[in-house]
Amino acid sequence: EEMGIGDYLDEPTPNDAQTAEALADYRTADDVPDYLLRQPRQTDAHPEMVDYGATTSFYEQMLAQVGECNLTEAEAELMVYLIGSLDSDGLLRKSVGQLVGELSVYHEVETTAAELERLLSILQTMDPPGIGARSLQECLQLQIDRDRDRSPEMRARMREVVGRCFDDFIRKRWDHISRRLHLSAEEADALQAEIRRLNPRPGSSMGESVGHATGVVIPDFLVDTDTDGHLSVSLNAGDVPELRVSPSFLALLKDEANRKPRDMRRSEREALQYTRQKVEKAQSFIEAVKQRRRTLMATIETIVDMQRPFFEEGDESLLRPMILKDVAERTGFDISTISRAAGGKYVQTRFGIYPLKWFFSDGYATADGEEVATRRIQAALRGIIDKEDKQHPLSDEALTAQLSAAGIPIARRTVAKYREQMGIPVARLRK
Repeated sequence: EEMGIGDYLDEPTPNDAQTAEALADYRTADDVPDYLLRQPRQTDAHPEMVDYGATTSFYEQMLAQVGECNLTEAEAELMVYLIGSLDSDGLLRKSVGQLVGELSVYHEVETTAAELERLLSILQTMDPPGIGARSLQECLQLQIDRDRDRSPEMRARMREVVGRCFDDFIRKRWDHISRRLHLSAEEADALQAEIRRLNPRPGSSMGESVGHATGVVIPDFLVDTDTDGHLSVSLNAGDVPELRVSPSFLALLKDEANRKPRDMRRSEREALQYTRQKVEKAQSFIEAVKQRRRTLMATIETIVDMQRPFFEEGDESLLRPMILKDVAERTGFDISTISRAAGGKYVQTRFGIYPLKWFFSDGYATADGEEVATRRIQAALRGIIDKEDKQHPLSDEALTAQLSAAGIPIARRTVAKYREQMGIPVARLRK
């Protein structure tokens, strides 16, 4: 319920000491109110602070592989320079001759183009496939050559497209490619789909941030179990002070409300008008903060209600399909409002801290009509891979069969897509 200025005027008039303290807050425009400097209220909840999502950078992951290449100290130094010359996509945009010149002039290291070419060929055997390529064409060719999950016939046709028909390929002229390679419409569609699975930016698959880690996360919401075993949801106010209108302003308004305008001097009327404007702005600001909290609480309460099994058990496989539209319909807010409310927010549970958008996931309908959350499928896939024999890791076809046996019948391509989204390499790289 909205409050008017009259509601504030009904508050008790502060005593002289309180008035003096409040007036001191506003002697100059630059003064900071004392209540902002007070210690925040103590509560029983102590939100956990975590270094969330800190990952090894792309550069560090590449350096870790250098030690596996059996290089001499001098060769290792050149290899590190090559890695440092890769762009954020993982490609080498500089020519070998240019690198030889840079090493000689700026680092006083003498080498030859042949030596760098030899080390570059070693770099191109590192993971992910396609790393160290000097062009998009070479990047795709490296990935095709290292792939053993596709049939030899499919790899041979992919090489022809990327090699002989590259100009038509980058211009998406598949009608020209089909005629040149004598492909049927079905063969062309299958070939196009397989080539689309190649990664033109192999460096991007080794982490979103390069050279820095994310900061400390303080959760915005707290979800716990109360004494009755029910889930309790609260908003983490943190160190944000309680907002209130200065008692000195309220006292001034209350004092002047009993006086008639004609009995006031011009300066007093101007002071009263100024005070009313400031109180109205303060009231609007406080109400906006309250509305934001109501929106946040409605959002988290709806998410907890829709994902209650997870919040009770902590089992990722219990997550249900949920999209922004579902939460928007339940809360009555617009989808854009829910998106902003969930963006960049974290919730602390008994099982850890999660980004709020982690709970949003599309659904997958199985053959018997059951709708399964994508997150649940990914959790099941990760569980199977964690238990596999690392000497004989499971191929995508074998993973598909095991998921089907577990009641999640999905296509092999879908399994491959989820595996790639989770950052899990193909079978031959999991040995």
